[in-house]
Amino acid sequence: MREEICQIGKRMYDREFVAANDGNISVRISENEIWTTPTGVSKGFMTPEMLVKVDLQGKVLEGDSKPSSELKMHLKVYEERPEIKAVVHAHPLTATVLAVAGIPLDQALLPEAIVTLGTVPIAPYATPSTEEVPESIASYLKDHNAVLLENHGALTWGRDILEAYYRMETLEFYAKIILTTRMLGQANELPYDKIAGLLKIRESMGIVGNIPWPKKN
Repeated sequence: MREEICQIGKRMYDREFVAANDGNISVRISENEIWTTPTGVSKGFMTPEMLVKVDLQGKVLEGDSKPSSELKMHLKVYEERPEIKAVVHAHPLTATVLAVAGIPLDQALLPEAIVTLGTVPIAPYATPSTEEVPESIASYLKDHNAVLLENHGALTWGRDILEAYYRMETLEFYAKIILTTRMLGQANELPYDKIAGLLKIRESMGIVGNIPWPKKN
């Protein structure tokens, strides 16, 4: 699992989802144990021995490094969503631009985004590393699978590390589509009857979370 976390970290770095030492990853491996990335280390240059094992209160159980100060976000996700096994935080460029601009990802434009991701709200700004951060995302956790962090970046979670990471990829692609259509001045949203069919597919895949698109078409 530690090797897999390092592989995902390198993917994030190579795709420019993070710069320098930005971002963090965690994976829940038991009821009260989590492997997480250390503070002050580039996600593109991590090695397994750098990772830190903590409990659900953030206490270090194994490892010589300190966990990221943003671990508080991850722990809040695990607290509110017991079925979740992995959390990814990154600063993908387009999604972060929309987070800075105050634009949520809530247009029904892409079937893949509707099925695997759902709508992505913006959590209000919170000072990084403080208790404000988990409090800012708390109200979105049960009904969503990702949030934009105002003036900060994005957070995704999943039933395993690949699902959590792939949701980050989908989120960034979704953000690029929304930004581009805004530049073009036109976006053809899917009608509700088409969304309903996609939600059935979503349900068959066991994906939970609220999809609050109104019946406006």
